[in-house]
Amino acid sequence: MNISDKGIRFIKNFEGFSPTWYKDSKGVWTIGFGHAGILSERYNIQRINEQTAIKILQDDLSQAEDIINKLVKIDLTQNQFDALTSFVFNVGSGNFSNSTLLKRLNEGKFEEVINEFLRWNKITYKGKKVELKGLTKRREKESKLFLTGEY
Repeated sequence: MNISDKGIRFIKNFEGFSPTWYKDSKGVWTIGFGHAGILSERYNIQRINEQTAIKILQDDLSQAEDIINKLVKIDLTQNQFDALTSFVFNVGSGNFSNSTLLKRLNEGKFEEVINEFLRWNKITYKGKKVELKGLTKRREKESKLFLTGEY
């Protein structure tokens, strides 16, 4: 499966667009629509336009799609796939692959999956887990998208 246009709009809405590098809430250098880390040589620039940011986002989302398609063993609706792609894009494939969310998903326990989304609303700051309101809102919207197709 691939993320839908609706799913991409969902992610772009939460990420926002930045043409220049900034440090996100965890202190990770970020640019475009939530692209974290160092850009490859073909993107070796200090400032980007929205068109370039969309290309980078598509590359990043492709990686998230690949991990979902590899690890999820049950059939998903488009809305479920979109919500999971947003989640994996945000938390990373390593965190997703080792998560209870993935385990509950593969067991088909969707109500428990919703609860697992909501647990991922914290960052580690100075060695302590701290809730971020923006992450709480994102997880609520992802879980709603997953369950109902609305957000």
